[in-house]
Amino acid sequence: MDRLLENFNCVVTGGSRGIGKAIAKAFAMQGANVVITYVSNKTSAEQTVKELEQYGTKVFAFKSDAGNENDVRNLAEFVREKLTYINVLVNNAGTVGRECPTKDLPVEEWDKVINTDLRGVFLNTKYFIPLFDENSTGKIINISSELSKKGRANYLHYTAAKGAVNSMTRSLALELAPHILVNTLAPGPIETDMILKDMEAEWVEKEKQIPLKKLGTVEDISATAVLLASKYGEFYCGQFISPNGGAVFN
Repeated sequence: MDRLLENFNCVVTGGSRGIGKAIAKAFAMQGANVVITYVSNKTSAEQTVKELEQYGTKVFAFKSDAGNENDVRNLAEFVREKLTYINVLVNNAGTVGRECPTKDLPVEEWDKVINTDLRGVFLNTKYFIPLFDENSTGKIINISSELSKKGRANYLHYTAAKGAVNSMTRSLALELAPHILVNTLAPGPIETDMILKDMEAEWVEKEKQIPLKKLGTVEDISATAVLLASKYGEFYCGQFISPNGGAVFN
């Protein structure tokens, strides 16, 4: 059976863990060469590379802070040297930030979340547009959140950044089509190692209070990413796609 992304070259920012890792793994399973980025956990990134290499494709990890222009410029040059061109960019790197009422939110915390979640999408998109294969339809998948639609108290920095990503997607879709198709993938409440490690059990149970009465899995998100990246995603342009178990209706 043919793999859907055979010989594709893909970049997944923040791809060493969680949703990013699941997307990178799904891409490799479907035949893609993959570059993942990480910020600090080199051991986790190297382990992810080993896991993905079993699928017979080229896999690389590169240390890059999504919001740091020099890092992103160096990442793009690394990808150019290793893969020559790309077919898919997944702007996944992000941070939730800490829960805090707006009146008490430190400006530094606001800047940190905006830098990674918004500036990071801009920088990676800017420096990777020139690397897309000129002979095929490219794909940019921006990872947002269902909270960008419904909001959440005490997470102004996060919801603002993700709402801006949605708007960026629409503008980029108009600017880059038909050569590069840009879409938003906005997960709902997903069971990740970060949530299970960092959040109280009561919070996790509250997250399950959606029509499907459960958290989603990272595979729910990676399957959608494969659809968008593949030939079956070539009539999606500027869309907000949200696997969220009914947490919010678009």
